[in-house]
Amino acid sequence: MTEPARASRPAGPPPPLRRRLLPPLGALAGVAAAFAYVGTVDPNEPGHYPACPLLRYTGLYCPGCGGLRSAHAFVHGDLAGALGANAMAVAGYAAFAVFMVWWLVRAVRGRPSRLDPAPWQLWLIGGVWAVFTVVRNLPFGSALVP
Repeated sequence: MTEPARASRPAGPPPPLRRRLLPPLGALAGVAAAFAYVGTVDPNEPGHYPACPLLRYTGLYCPGCGGLRSAHAFVHGDLAGALGANAMAVAGYAAFAVFMVWWLVRAVRGRPSRLDPAPWQLWLIGGVWAVFTVVRNLPFGSALVP
């Protein structure tokens, strides 16, 4: 079966730079606001954030457990504390920074920004995430517990 022909856009000049930068800068502003909030409202103080339901009801650490404490430590420049609270979250911060630079550079150059990971890449990311979750709940993975 063949796909229906898509209507192609006429090849014109790219939108103005201000308009191209709006989506990545908007996303960056949202993430910066979230980090500013977590940096201000300490997750180590009880009562500010809800407890993890998986940890509360099963005693198991989910992949996100310690993520807010990690972000708080990261905002305050405590990289060792951030890694100790949730190493996977710190890897996510680094991946987000790389992605933002890529997105901003492409926006400035007027090139489309579309991520299209291969299925094996998505499986790899999910597998690493799953292994991290299992290992942090085993006795020898206690170093990964927040």
